[in-house]
Amino acid sequence: MAIAIVHSADEWVARFGEQRKRAAVTIGNFDGVHLGHQEILCKLRERARMTSAMSAVLTFHPHPARVLRPAGAPALIETLDQRLAAIEALGIDAILVAHFDAAMANLSPDEFVRRYLAETMRAQAVLIGGNFRFGHRQAGDAKLLSELGRTCGFEVDIVAPVTIDGAVVSSSAIRNSLREGKVEDARRMLGRPFALAGEIKPGTGQGRKLVVPTLNLKTDQELLPKTGVYATEAVLGEKLYRAATNVGVRPTFDGSHVTIESHLFDFNETLTSGKLEIRFWSRLRDERKFSGPAELREQVLLDIEQAREYFRGAESRT
Repeated sequence: MAIAIVHSADEWVARFGEQRKRAAVTIGNFDGVHLGHQEILCKLRERARMTSAMSAVLTFHPHPARVLRPAGAPALIETLDQRLAAIEALGIDAILVAHFDAAMANLSPDEFVRRYLAETMRAQAVLIGGNFRFGHRQAGDAKLLSELGRTCGFEVDIVAPVTIDGAVVSSSAIRNSLREGKVEDARRMLGRPFALAGEIKPGTGQGRKLVVPTLNLKTDQELLPKTGVYATEAVLGEKLYRAATNVGVRPTFDGSHVTIESHLFDFNETLTSGKLEIRFWSRLRDERKFSGPAELREQVLLDIEQAREYFRGAESRT
């Protein structure tokens, strides 16, 4: 059964009716839907199953930081559609995507809980991380939520963070890893490769003519990995291709803006449109300027062989 995605409290009530089931709820931005988020969502699904409740997520769009402190708002790991798809893949029943604006930001903790958790979603249980904050100026914390829950008739469960090698998995840690080109670290925290998704766009034709054929990706995602060359996978429709991808400004051709160009192995089609997703597995090298197309092509062929070798090694390790 497909997940139900609604965009307001009124729509939630209209969708599920006055006699709607109670819900096990979690709240957050869930940027990246990383292993820590997955832990909460899996516990939420199990809690709902045990009590015959609906499993439900309350999330926000735009990100609250975009409203409260736009100059310091983080570049997001995923688009809203990617987040919703990742949550749906974990078997959650419904998501309320609340529009975050000044009016919501000004809700007191008590108003927020009563309006969204008690009256709209009819929360039976609320699962959160230990550092959860809510309400005007983030005045609410886990202790206050538990107190309000006793009044409103729901329990609060605090889910411990997930750690890898003693470090807490978090969206900010993943962002830092990607900015440094450490896509392997990001993959461990996400539980899957970091991916850029979007549309194929026509290139200048220089790569195909002078170096190797590539597909160019146009994406709306805000956060790109550090410029450089990566061993990647490319998803085209139902097919998966291994690839080598350059994220950078193409300095050999005096480029001035960042492009994402992927050479797909064993792929001979010429495409100028369509959906494309690139999954980042390993960083191969920094981007650098070469003396000309011939030297660049020589290096790109080495990159392709190194990417092939990476995947051969990955197969032998599984």
